[in-house]
Amino acid sequence: MIYFISDVHLGYYKREREIEREELLVALLNRISEDCDTLFIVGDLFDYWFEYKKVIPKSFLRTLATLYQMRNRGIKIEYIMGNHDFGHIDFFELELGIHIYKDDIERNLFGKRFYISHGDGKAHNDGPYLFLKKVLRSPFSMKLYQKLHPDFGIRLASGSSKKSRTYTDKKDYGMSDGMIEFAEKRISEGFDYVVMGHRHRQIFHRFNKGAYINLGDWFSNPAFGRFDGTEFSLVHVNEFLSQ
Repeated sequence: MIYFISDVHLGYYKREREIEREELLVALLNRISEDCDTLFIVGDLFDYWFEYKKVIPKSFLRTLATLYQMRNRGIKIEYIMGNHDFGHIDFFELELGIHIYKDDIERNLFGKRFYISHGDGKAHNDGPYLFLKKVLRSPFSMKLYQKLHPDFGIRLASGSSKKSRTYTDKKDYGMSDGMIEFAEKRISEGFDYVVMGHRHRQIFHRFNKGAYINLGDWFSNPAFGRFDGTEFSLVHVNEFLSQ
């Protein structure tokens, strides 16, 4: 079984509420570990992530430990950077054995072609963001950021991330947000499924013989994607865990 999660945004709320959300995520990860072959994290698992040579955000210990346990069970985990958790360096790779992808990926899963992307930069009016993305993720910016004291740097990352999410939520994507058109183009090129996040809206859009799936977010009614080799489905977390 192949699973997909996106836009959990751990760390957005105050710690008391975040513990509840993280426990829900950990419960899901433990449950799917029973039959999971591969887990795709499709960006923005964290509302902010920035690491230093010897420091990482401590609030995400439960999640990190659970991902480590999944890897020890032989479950493959592939992680695509989002527009909030782009401050990865090498912690996930060296300590958890999880590769971080900075760009979109293509996979053949059970004979079906998948195009997997966080989705940032795909909307028609994302031009300013694409420029900012290049600036923030540049080697110079990353090195400059690492010169800040971790307490200040992580607090700054958290604050700027909240402002970014507020902007995204209020953004007018228009009648055609660009992401659907992008997905339809990939399907026309031969992909069976296009999976994205970022939009914070659950979408299952069939096109020709394929489908575009947006996994939504974990703020209201969290869901995850599941592919059993034949069918792709969007599953709501609370309903799944109550079964």
